[in-house]
Amino acid sequence: MRRALLLLITLSAVTGLALWLARIGGTVEVQVGEVWIGITFPVAMMGLAIAFIVLHGVLSVFRWLRHLPARRRAARREQRRSDGDAAVTRALVALAAGTPDAARVEVRRARVLLGDTPQTLLLAAEAERLAGREDAAAAVFKQLADRGDARFLGLRGLLRQAMQRQDWAAAQRLAKEAEAVHPGAAWLREERQVLALRTQDWREALALSPPAGPRAALALAAAMQEEDAARAAEFEKQAFTADPAFTPAALAHAKRLAAAGVARRARAVLEQSWLAAPHPDVGAAWIAGEKDRLARVKAVEDLIHRNREHPESRLLMARAAIDAGLTGRARSELEALVAAGSADRRCYLMLAELEEVEHGDTADARAAQAKWLRAAANAQGAPRWRCAACGAEHNAWKAECAACGTVGRIAWSAPESVPARG
Repeated sequence: MRRALLLLITLSAVTGLALWLARIGGTVEVQVGEVWIGITFPVAMMGLAIAFIVLHGVLSVFRWLRHLPARRRAARREQRRSDGDAAVTRALVALAAGTPDAARVEVRRARVLLGDTPQTLLLAAEAERLAGREDAAAAVFKQLADRGDARFLGLRGLLRQAMQRQDWAAAQRLAKEAEAVHPGAAWLREERQVLALRTQDWREALALSPPAGPRAALALAAAMQEEDAARAAEFEKQAFTADPAFTPAALAHAKRLAAAGVARRARAVLEQSWLAAPHPDVGAAWIAGEKDRLARVKAVEDLIHRNREHPESRLLMARAAIDAGLTGRARSELEALVAAGSADRRCYLMLAELEEVEHGDTADARAAQAKWLRAAANAQGAPRWRCAACGAEHNAWKAECAACGTVGRIAWSAPESVPARG
């Protein structure tokens, strides 16, 4: 509506101008040599307007013709880009469908149409990898790595290939280069952590471990690798602080403190560890310095008084009592375990030993021993160091399970708490 009103106003103005010029009248004279031309003023103005329109049309046609080649080149470029984008889309679909031959054909078409852009090079590398042509993929990843705008993409592909073929030296070098290009990348941090675990670089693995990771196990493993005693002590302390219930860390930290002459702090570490998770090795370390057997019983009392009812506390007290000749004390501890249903094989074997200590080599003692030995044969096994991932048993704690390669999952546990192998 607005455009129609504007056109009507324009036509009205032109018509009014024409009538005004006609009313004015007048003549325009042009003389060239002996040639004289005279035309009325309105006709002259109309002729001038027509001449302007014609000239403008001629110039517009000339300009259109002059820019025609450029427009045709732009149209061809746009068509090539459109065809290239379509080829990229088809390549992505082929990669997602798992058809490497079709993906390679479409990628080649895209590279012809669009050139070697980071997108087409990355698609080419992935298509070659899907086809099992790792060497060809590596060559394309190297092309990407040589470009300033896509270096991280190339290094990422080369790093992934190095880790796949377990070339750890090359993987570490590529990881450092990628870190320099894109510091703090989340993906790279995860890959570096996997690499550190695979190469058993426990210090690096600890530095890259997330808060929910097995930091206590990694810190202790780093301490065991560390040649500098001061650094090793720091790692042991870090492991114990991360998890006071982690017995190997508590023992290592307490041993280091005792060697440094800080016996009180060493005993405090053992006491805290026993309170968090009683373990026979902690009990053995606690009474190791006591030569007198009765003094050992008192030392055990000092250790277990805050979790007196725990099965490990009763077993430790029973052992110390038997060694000190306090058979009644030992029997009360062991029978309390049996009554509570918490007795394992160790408890029944100590009861069998206790019968011989109390009654000697008599028929009654042998009968009682036989009863406890039968119970031991049917009882739950003693806790062991077991991998929580696969259930494999180990004689001592290790950072990595030798059976399944899982890191930080070996724990002190009874057989029933281990998942079945599947």
